[in-house]
Amino acid sequence: MSTDFSVRPIGTPAPAPVARPLPDASRSAVETQLPPSQSVTQSAAAASTATATEQDLRNANLSRQIVIDRAASAIVYQVIDKRTSEVVSQFPEEQALRRRAYARALDAAKDQAKQAARYSPKTDRMA
Repeated sequence: MSTDFSVRPIGTPAPAPVARPLPDASRSAVETQLPPSQSVTQSAAAASTATATEQDLRNANLSRQIVIDRAASAIVYQVIDKRTSEVVSQFPEEQALRRRAYARALDAAKDQAKQAARYSPKTDRMA
């Protein structure tokens, strides 16, 4: 019984891997992987301090607000850059809010047309 589970058409030979020679530039290149004794790494304490400081700086320039979008009938959570007053991130996204507002407008127009058809007098004369 074979342990090879690959499916190949009958009568077609399996392709053989082609070994390509290395380019001249890679033969003369300097090795980039250093042994552990020669490599320099950042300590875990310094890494967490740097990360915390970067986070504090980012958070100091950001404000968060909640907005009610009446057209889309949705609550929107926004993160705003205080320096530029630009929205950094928003949930739900602007495209989703536009789709919701458009769908609500279509529904309102249909409802209004039904109401108008229901209460308009039926006559044989055109105005």
